[in-house]
Amino acid sequence: METRTPLRSRPRARLLAGLAAVAVLVGAGTWTAVASDRPPPVHRADQTLTMPGARIDTSYFTAGGGGRRPAVLIGHGFGGSKNDVRAQAEKLARDGYAVLTWSARGFGKSTGKIGLNDPDNEVKDVSRLIDWLAKRPEVSLDAKGDPRVGVTGASYGGAVSLLAAGYDDRVDAIAPLITYWNLADALFPNGVFKKLWAGIFISNGGGCARFEKQLCDMYERVALSGKPDPAARDLLERRSPSAVGDRIDVPALIVQGQNDSLFPLGHADAMARAIQRNGAPVDVDWMAGGHDGGDPEAGRLESRVTQWFDRHLKDDQEATTGPAFRVSRTGGVDSTDGRAQLRGASGDRYPGLTSGTTSVPLTGRAQTFENPAGGTPPAISAVPGLGGGLAQLSSAGVGLSLDFPGQYARFDSAPLDRSLRVTGSPTVRATVRSSTGEAVLFAKLYDVGPDGRSQVLPSQLVTPLRVEDARQDRTVEITLPAVDHQVAPGHRLRLVLSATDLGYASPAAPADYRVSVTGALAVPTVPALTTGATGLPWWTWGLPAAGVVIAAGLLLTARRRTAAPAPDPALAEVPLQISGLTKRYAKSSDRYAVRDLSFRVEKGQVLGLLGPNGAGKTTTLRMLMGLIGPDAGEIRVFGHAIRPGAPVLSRVGAFVEGAGFLPHLSGRANLELYWQATGRPAEDSRIDEALEIAGLGDALARAVRTYSQGMRQRLAIAQAMLGMPDLLILDEPTNGLDPPQIREMRDVMIKYAAGGRTVIVSSHLLSEVEQSCTHLVVMDRGQLVQAGPVEEITGSGDTLLVTTAEPVSDRVADEVAGLAGVGSAVRTDEGLLVGLDGMTTQALIAELVRLDVPLTGVGPHRRLEDAFLTLISGGSA
Repeated sequence: METRTPLRSRPRARLLAGLAAVAVLVGAGTWTAVASDRPPPVHRADQTLTMPGARIDTSYFTAGGGGRRPAVLIGHGFGGSKNDVRAQAEKLARDGYAVLTWSARGFGKSTGKIGLNDPDNEVKDVSRLIDWLAKRPEVSLDAKGDPRVGVTGASYGGAVSLLAAGYDDRVDAIAPLITYWNLADALFPNGVFKKLWAGIFISNGGGCARFEKQLCDMYERVALSGKPDPAARDLLERRSPSAVGDRIDVPALIVQGQNDSLFPLGHADAMARAIQRNGAPVDVDWMAGGHDGGDPEAGRLESRVTQWFDRHLKDDQEATTGPAFRVSRTGGVDSTDGRAQLRGASGDRYPGLTSGTTSVPLTGRAQTFENPAGGTPPAISAVPGLGGGLAQLSSAGVGLSLDFPGQYARFDSAPLDRSLRVTGSPTVRATVRSSTGEAVLFAKLYDVGPDGRSQVLPSQLVTPLRVEDARQDRTVEITLPAVDHQVAPGHRLRLVLSATDLGYASPAAPADYRVSVTGALAVPTVPALTTGATGLPWWTWGLPAAGVVIAAGLLLTARRRTAAPAPDPALAEVPLQISGLTKRYAKSSDRYAVRDLSFRVEKGQVLGLLGPNGAGKTTTLRMLMGLIGPDAGEIRVFGHAIRPGAPVLSRVGAFVEGAGFLPHLSGRANLELYWQATGRPAEDSRIDEALEIAGLGDALARAVRTYSQGMRQRLAIAQAMLGMPDLLILDEPTNGLDPPQIREMRDVMIKYAAGGRTVIVSSHLLSEVEQSCTHLVVMDRGQLVQAGPVEEITGSGDTLLVTTAEPVSDRVADEVAGLAGVGSAVRTDEGLLVGLDGMTTQALIAELVRLDVPLTGVGPHRRLEDAFLTLISGGSA
């Protein structure tokens, strides 16, 4: 490898500021650059705040110049930590907010017991965080001690945003996502114990002992009895936003998931109605995903939250907060990846759950069925952990629910003569009788196809219902789950009342139930909603559009292409040479994503491209693949200058953020289909060679939907290897893989390069880079810092690892660091890393002996992490 940049071209202490997680000092407020490839850079300060009964781990994000700005608090989901919301925090910081994240009590690095947003603990913690923000010089104030602040978060974090607004009148705007209004209603709906989700809560929290004792005792009591008691309801209600609903009077963007058997749409409805009664502006958004999975619509929702805060915290009247009500609807399935395509329907007011009802008569005599002993086998609707796939397929018209004969009653409508869009909660009256005097029923509404057998349960949702005093007929009104679902003409609606459900606790004692319906089914509709156009699958417009774009590009760039540099015969056998490569940020004349970058890669090398966030790695790879053009300099692959669409790019294979596969086809069929789409001869695919290196074995014959994440990654890399390109580019190929899968991926890269081909891999896993790569290019802030063989960078003669018979003290490390000719001395688990600055190895050994250091060895160190630690610690970051 050759480079035009000297090895010591920049201060080593700046090498990897963004990778210096090990250098962040808890409680010290150490500032760390967290830049991306786009300006402005974000700064993060990590510190631990001491609060009554707990130490709370926080991160504080700011970006841009001076001046005051509003603040935003972001809470995390249950079982997570502040790290889960870091990306959103960085985006909000770039948008001009001071952002504070924290790990709630009992999660992440925070101490204390989990209190399920206890007002005396978790909610007061938020108020203390607001106190802290009020003292920050960059935060806007409404009054002394009162910062301009919004609160957002999903699930557990969404609930605390509501609670904070109810308990602390300094909160100015909130954006709760997929959360609860009344936790007792969520876990004990209509008096029925939601046992599966409750158990997941406890396990995700780390076990019952991690919770406050009264919560643990309550859970164990209800789990054993299978029935919630008044004390249990009271305990959860006191920790719910509904307890302070009359005090929440700030602008609220309420986002709730349609695929959510934990916190269904009814919770968002209760929030909206309560906050509207208090006179505050409210927008409601029914997203496609939820706790049962599905499309999280992360980009759209993060943008909407930002716009909401722009309007209500920055008072930006031009900010578009979106419609008062929006619902995401399925517009078909994209055959490339099996994802449901989405479109939005919206209205200028929130309609609630019972707007514009249509009566649909149901037929069916009174029916008798039984609750089996022990409540088993149970019917199946939503399954936490699997429900996302079920709900998404349900929205696409595939039924996956299960009811056992003899355990349910059903009542059907006549075939519909026209399409019916259900938007809200259907209701029906039923008469119930139980041989034991008590009945637990699970009501669900199916969409049944013309054949009478194909039935779909929208979003896989059911309504549990406990009916007491039912030895004689008892009439009850049943409110079915809120959904947004289109019923086609010729389909029927089917009401099913089942005695069991997998997610809930049914009575253990056997019982006979007799049920009949009284009157028609009332179905809510909102015809006034304006629906956006359905996005077509990419391939229906992508190929024609691509043809137009390519044709236009050929016409517009013909003159420039004729002036493209001629191939350089001297570089015909060189896989890659980059010379003076420069790319400025968009709309900037003096800010660079990549600046004067030069290096060369030879055949057979596995090159690791390293650097912190914002180093320019991704921009460099995009230019290398011809996706964007440089502002200056050039890239040559086998002597040919790279331009978008350059023929030499056929010798380059790339893996960037995985690949989309058809889930119902086998791995081999997916690869064959991909190669056919390239238009190249089938015999050129060399598919068997690529598959042998990828090592997928018998899995090739299975449908891709059965693959693990690691198998999908390997299939994607096999796709990049089709045709056995001479240069293979892998961008973060180990993302999402566990350690055994990472080792397998390492073997794939080494085997591929063993045949004389070249691999370039961008990765943040330094230990893997060290073991799989032969050479390194290290970038920082768009420029080359160091390049060469791995052993030169990790084992350079001026950095030595001193191993000792016993740990080295801070005093000894300081004495060594102070020796003339020593640049740095850093303690590690293995001993002492010493950076020499003029002193010889022999002289260092003599000084260590003089200082009575119990030496066991002195030699070049071989760990990449240690090299970076030494470089980072050698000066001010």
